[in-house]
Order: sequence, then C-alpha cells, then structure tokens
Amino acid sequence: MIEILPSILAADFARLGEHIAQAERGGLNMLHLDVMDGHFAPNFSIGIPVIESVRKATKLALDVHLMIEDADRYAPMFIAAGADCVSVHQEACPHLDRTLRLIQSEGARAGAVLNPATPLGTLEHVLPIVDFVLLMSVNPGFGGQKLIPYALDKARSLREWRDREGWTFAIEIDGGVTLDNVSSVAEAGVDWIVAGSSVFGKPDPAQAVRDLRETAQRAVAGRA
Repeated sequence: MIEILPSILAADFARLGEHIAQAERGGLNMLHLDVMDGHFAPNFSIGIPVIESVRKATKLALDVHLMIEDADRYAPMFIAAGADCVSVHQEACPHLDRTLRLIQSEGARAGAVLNPATPLGTLEHVLPIVDFVLLMSVNPGFGGQKLIPYALDKARSLREWRDREGWTFAIEIDGGVTLDNVSSVAEAGVDWIVAGSSVFGKPDPAQAVRDLRETAQRAVAGRA
C-alpha cells in the first residue's frame, strides 16, 4: 500500500497544528519531520521541542529523518519526544549497524538513508535488519528542489534486490515529488512517498494528499 507522508518542513509553522489537521483529513497514517543540524545538512530545521509539540497535536505515526551528526547521541531523545520511525544517513554514521540497532532497542522503527549519489551497495550488510530505506531524490538541505531522475533508478534496483532476497523493509523517497511525477515514483517501487510543498503548498492539503495517493495507486495497479 502506498503511503503519502506530508513533510511539515513545508507547512506554515505559525499554523502548524491547523495544517496537520487539514492534511490528516486526506486519510494519512504518517507525517514526515526533517531534522537538520547545519553541519551534515547545510540548513537548520526543527528540534526536539517541535517533535514534542507535533506529538501532542496528532496520533499519526511520526517519521523523523535525522540529517545530523552524532545520531547515536540524539536518536533516543527524538524517540522519547514521540518519534515512531527514525532514519539516519549512511554518510553520517560510521557505525551504522550499531546506530540502527540502537534505534530499534529504543522502540522505534529504524531506517537507513542514502544521499542521491551514494551507491546502494553501501547498505548491503544492514539491509537484512532495517525497517525501511529512505532514498533522497534531492540533495539534503532545502525544500522545493526538483527530483533527481536517477533516484528512481536506485528505487527500482533496491526493489528488485529486496524482492530477490525476500526482505520486508519499506522503500521511501524524499524530495521533489509532485502530482506530475508521483506516478513514476510509485512505478519505481516506492512504498512511502514524502511530499512537502505538494501538500502544504496547496490550498487544500487534504485534497492534495488524496490526489497524490490516488494517482500513485493507479500507477501501481497499472504496473501489476
């Protein structure tokens, strides 16, 4: 089943609770929250207090994407704040196996993230233990970028690899997804689709969620 995960980074933070409630009416199961530290990613974004506030505002699962250094130190804090899923970058985690297992031991689902130019093979030995893999389809740091086409090639290859080995992790993509390209994203085998301005940049976020999900599901049905 295709999941649409609105990214709150694109929401109006002065109306964050209202925007989340609007998007929820589109029939969501998850929200995406980007955490940037100004070191690994060239920008600053939300921190633990925002996660705590969002947790109070919704019962949706919170998918927290840590674009930070020293994830071992901070991941448990984000889980305590309300994160249900926590993803960390292969490029920022020298002990990735340990970090993923730490996240799982704290009660959250653990995801490994790859930047657009990082090869899939760097995850070979952790794929049997991850709960999901997040493929960046833009370079981390800023919203509103265009999807990098070869990210979909990576998604196809990862789906084939997963199916061949019988693994069960979800495949997620983040960056540049719009109503115009969501069919191609779904056809590539992506399960979780992050969308920022394509949801919160629209007059009716709930309808935007429905449009994205229905378009993606039609593409998957056509592939089958």
